[in-house]
Amino acid sequence: MMKVYFCGSIRGGRDDVHVYRKIIQKLQNYGAVLTEHVSSPELTDRGEGAAAGDRAIHNRDMDWLGQSDVIVAEVTQPSLGVGYELGRAVDMKKRVLCLFRPSSGRSLSAMIRGADDGELFVVRDYSEEEVENILEEFFKTLKRT
Repeated sequence: MMKVYFCGSIRGGRDDVHVYRKIIQKLQNYGAVLTEHVSSPELTDRGEGAAAGDRAIHNRDMDWLGQSDVIVAEVTQPSLGVGYELGRAVDMKKRVLCLFRPSSGRSLSAMIRGADDGELFVVRDYSEEEVENILEEFFKTLKRT
């Protein structure tokens, strides 16, 4: 079974948690989502709390990133953590799909949009209604490689 690592903002802001939930529900059609907790409405912008500890969270997430077959990131809400995860994923030569909603009125970082090579690192602008088709198209291309 394919392992999917989903990236979304936690401490950077939780405004898009409802969008993360929808994306993760669709991703579960393609494999096991290792970071399902990112879409939990109980998870606030304070993060997982002191119980987990920042180092433990980092190490666990890097372990999951290493195990994953593909990374899907919702990058509309700027997040240092998501940017870090994406940089590490590129370093690990993982397949990455970044999803950005222009309707937010935000501009996507040039470091993310400029990394799009059409193959290992793909950036797609989308609206919520389009996400299912974009994921389907992305996962179809994975099967061909």
